[in-house]
Amino acid sequence: MFHVGRLVMHSPNLLVWRGRDYIAGAVLEGKLLLKIIAVCTGNVCRSPLAEQLLSKSLAGLDVRVFSAGTRAREGMAMTKETADVAVSYGASAESVERHAAKTLTYESLATVDLALAMAREHRREIVELNPSLTRRTFTLRELSRLSAEISDQALLAEAALVPELSSPSSRLTAMLALVASRRGTTFRPGGIEEDDIEDPYRRSLRTYERSAGQLTAALPPVERLIRLALSTSAA
Repeated sequence: MFHVGRLVMHSPNLLVWRGRDYIAGAVLEGKLLLKIIAVCTGNVCRSPLAEQLLSKSLAGLDVRVFSAGTRAREGMAMTKETADVAVSYGASAESVERHAAKTLTYESLATVDLALAMAREHRREIVELNPSLTRRTFTLRELSRLSAEISDQALLAEAALVPELSSPSSRLTAMLALVASRRGTTFRPGGIEEDDIEDPYRRSLRTYERSAGQLTAALPPVERLIRLALSTSAA
């Protein structure tokens, strides 16, 4: 039972209810950091590129972006082509060099707020590993497509339905549920394949460039959702 006390600002993003010795904000503390995972097959091309570019665009926010592969060979570096593309889009050479492929596991999904699959096969494997992520797992291009016609106001209104002291994680979950509700309602000019990012592994440089173009075009809607989720936490 909550003791009557006073509501104070503990940090820029954390409201703390002080009464007796109980700090309600501590309940939220572990969920102030949003976690995003990008998933492909080998974790050497598409998902590490998404990780690098999202990390760059969301730098300075309470967000952690990481990646994994459904059939990764542990410790492998990005392909040279992917590394070159990542640096050309502004990722630091040091960050690119530190990448080591990791295998997707249930544990790696346990605290994820958003799972970004590079293709529908990866989306299926994520949900099979952790069914609770069904409405928080999208292919990157699917998320971009489904959220395109939802206004900031509609997304914020959905986030506002959760309790006042909710974490950014809860607010993002509410917005993603709204996006997921549009599955099957929007037109895909190129068919269901439009939701996949082309796999460039062991293919031509032109294929790498085309794949990177598909990926980078789909990233801004993700950044928008994350920024909105964080902005509501301070409202």
